[in-house]
Amino acid sequence: MPSATTGATAAATRARSIAPVLKALSDENRLTILLAVADRRSSVTELTAATGFSQTLVSHHLKSLRDNGLVIATPVGRSNVYSLCCEAIAEPIALLSMLATADDCPS
Repeated sequence: MPSATTGATAAATRARSIAPVLKALSDENRLTILLAVADRRSSVTELTAATGFSQTLVSHHLKSLRDNGLVIATPVGRSNVYSLCCEAIAEPIALLSMLATADDCPS
């Protein structure tokens, strides 16, 4: 049986790896972009139109989302198309999206 110290160390290690992802998700602009990408694979131009953000702001926040492994960029012609990194993130993003429309959740 693992000791309590080993368990605490493992928990701390997991927390250190998850914290940057949660920090990336905590920004309203990044979350807006991530929700838009979850709805539809999109280029920066499409994300600019969908969010109303400037191209510079979209690109800035996409960098953080890429760096934290939440989105991937696929080259298409002379631009990139952004999509969620994996199915593992799709379900939590869908749950977060549902929070915004749930009638029984505090706003």
